[in-house]
Amino acid sequence: MSSFVGVLVSDPWLQSQFTQVELRSLQSKFLSARNQSGKVTLEALPPVLVQLKAITDMLTQDDIKDILSESSTDLDQEIDFESFLRAYLNLQARATAKLGDSKSSSSFLKATTTTLRHTISESEKSSYVAHINSFLGEDPFLNKYLPIDPSTNALFDLAKDGVLLWYVRNRPVLNPWERNENHTLCLNSAKAIGCTVVNIGTQDLVEARIQLLADLNLKKTPQLVELVEDSKDVEELIGLPPEKVLLKWMNFHLKKAGYKKQVTNFSSDLKDGEAYAHLLNALAPEHGTTTTLEAKDPTERANLILEQAEKLDCKRYVTPKDIVEGSPNLNLAFVAQIFQHRNGLSVDNKKLSFAKMMTDDAQTSREERCFRLWINSLGIDSYINNLFEDVRTGWVLLEVLDKISPGSVNWKLATKPPIKMPFRKVENCNQVISIGKELNFSLVNVAGNDIVQGNKKLILAFLWQLMRFTMLQLLKNLRSHSQGKEITDADILNWANNKVKKSGRTSRMESFKDKSLSNGTFFLELLSAVEPRVVNWSLVTKGETDEDKKLNATYIISVARKLGCTIFLLPEDIVEVNQKMILTLTASIMYWSLQRKAGDSEQSSPAASADGDNELLQAPDTSTVEEPSSQTEI
Repeated sequence: MSSFVGVLVSDPWLQSQFTQVELRSLQSKFLSARNQSGKVTLEALPPVLVQLKAITDMLTQDDIKDILSESSTDLDQEIDFESFLRAYLNLQARATAKLGDSKSSSSFLKATTTTLRHTISESEKSSYVAHINSFLGEDPFLNKYLPIDPSTNALFDLAKDGVLLWYVRNRPVLNPWERNENHTLCLNSAKAIGCTVVNIGTQDLVEARIQLLADLNLKKTPQLVELVEDSKDVEELIGLPPEKVLLKWMNFHLKKAGYKKQVTNFSSDLKDGEAYAHLLNALAPEHGTTTTLEAKDPTERANLILEQAEKLDCKRYVTPKDIVEGSPNLNLAFVAQIFQHRNGLSVDNKKLSFAKMMTDDAQTSREERCFRLWINSLGIDSYINNLFEDVRTGWVLLEVLDKISPGSVNWKLATKPPIKMPFRKVENCNQVISIGKELNFSLVNVAGNDIVQGNKKLILAFLWQLMRFTMLQLLKNLRSHSQGKEITDADILNWANNKVKKSGRTSRMESFKDKSLSNGTFFLELLSAVEPRVVNWSLVTKGETDEDKKLNATYIISVARKLGCTIFLLPEDIVEVNQKMILTLTASIMYWSLQRKAGDSEQSSPAASADGDNELLQAPDTSTVEEPSSQTEI
C-alpha cells in the first residue's frame, strides 16, 4: 500500500497557509461546485464559500459575488483549485476586516479603495500610475492603453488582462486562459528578478520598486565603495539590502553637509523635510537655497523640496502630502530617484579597483543569484540579500531545511541571529551538515565551520543538493499517486525524451550536459509537447548563431514561466549547457506537467491517473542515455 499523500499545492506560500485537514476540506468544497462538464466557474462559488466558517457570519452570497466580480466580470470563467484557495483567503481577509481587525489588511497600504486582497493607498496608486505613464508612455504597443487616468480604477482594469504587466503583441482580445497565462508569466518573472511576490496571486499587481533599487549594489554602482572605510565594511555593505544601502548613502551625504540627525527610516525621520533640504543642497549646490529650510509650514517646505528635485529631473511621483504624512514606500521611491539622477559619489580609482576585486566570476555570480532567489521564493522568515554572507550563521539554511524537510531541525539547539558568540554559528552550521547527511547529501570532509568561514564552493554545492532534493521530493509526491518510486535524474531525462518522442518530434537529450541543447530546440519541443498552445514557432530561430541561440533560450524561459514553472536560470545557462541548471529546467517542466495530470485525474477517474503515471514507468533506452550524476561532489 502506498504511503499517505496530502493535497498538493504548487505555490509553497499558498500551501503554508493551510493544514492538510483544511486543504482536504476545501478541496471537497471545491469539487462540490463542479458543473456537468466537470468544471468550476466563479458563478458557482458564492453558495459554496458562504458556508465556510470564516465567512458565513460576515458575508452574504451577494457580498461574495460582488467581491469576486472585482477580479473578473466574467463569472463563467473557469478557475482551478489554487485560484479557489486564493479567493477563500481574500474573502477571509475581507470578512475579518469587516470585524475591524487591522491585522488582516496590508501593513503598508491603507485607504478606502480595495481589491480582493489589499487595501490601496490613493496617493500610491497615483504615483504608480505616473511612473507607468512616464516609463511606458512612448511604447507603440501600449499607446492605446496609456496614459492611465489616476483618478479612476483604470490601472486595475488594465491589469486584469495582464497587458500592462506583460503586453502581448497583436492579441487585442484575450480569453481567460491567455489572461491567466499573462499573470503567471508576470509573477514568475518577478520572482526571477528579485521581487517579493509572497501573498500575491494572479489577481494582484507585483511590487515594482525593484526597478528603482536595481543599481544599489557594488556591481552596478562600484562608487558605493566610498561609503565605507575598509574591507570588512565592504563585506558588510555587500550584505545590506538596497533600502539599507540607500539610508547609508543618504546619511553619508547628510553628515558631510553638517546635518546632525541620523535618518533611520523613510517615514517619520523625513516628515519635517529637513533631511531632504540638506541632501538636495549637498548634491546640487548649483540649485542650493536657504528658502526651503526657512519655511515654517511643513507642507510649504515639502513643496519647495519637490521644486528643487525637479531641477534634477526627478519627476513628481510624490506629493507634499506624501512627505508630510511620512509615506514609507513613496519616500523610498523618491530617495531612490534622487540617487539615480545625482548620487554625488566620487570616482576614487584605488577604491573602485578594490570594489571590482570583490566581484565574483560570472559562473559563481549566476549560481549565487539562482540559489538566492530560490531561497527567497520559499517563503521562509529570513530574506537573502547576499547569499554567501547571509548563510554563514547557519540560521537561514536551517529555515530552508525545515521548509523542505519539516521536522528535521531541532530548534532547541539552534541560535537565531544576531549571534555574538562565534561558536553558536558553528553549532548552527554543524546541525545543517548533520541534517544534510541524513538526507543523503554528498558531504565528504565538510564541517559546519566551512560554511561559517564563507567557503563559496562548498556553500554552492550544498545549496545545489538542497534544490535538487526539493525538486525530486515534489516529483516523488506527485509520482506516489501510483507506485511511490523514488525519482532519479535518469527518470527526469527519460520522461523528457519520451514526452518529445510521443509528440512526433525527433529531438533527443543524451544527458543534461548534451551540447546539442544549446540551440534550444529540444526544450521548445518539450514545452510544446506538454502544452501545444504555448509555443509560437514563428518566434523560434534556427539556433545556428550565438545570437539566435540566446534568443531561443530567452524564449524558453519566458514560455516556461508562462506555463507556471518557477525557474531561476538565465539564458546563458541554456546556451552554455550548465548541467545543474538544465536539470532544474527539465524537472520544473516535468513537475508542471505531472501536477496538471494529477489535478485532471482527481476530477476524472483512477484510470486517467494510471495513464498519466505510465509516462514515468517506461524504461529508458540505456544504450544511449547517460546516467547523470545524482550528487554534487564537494
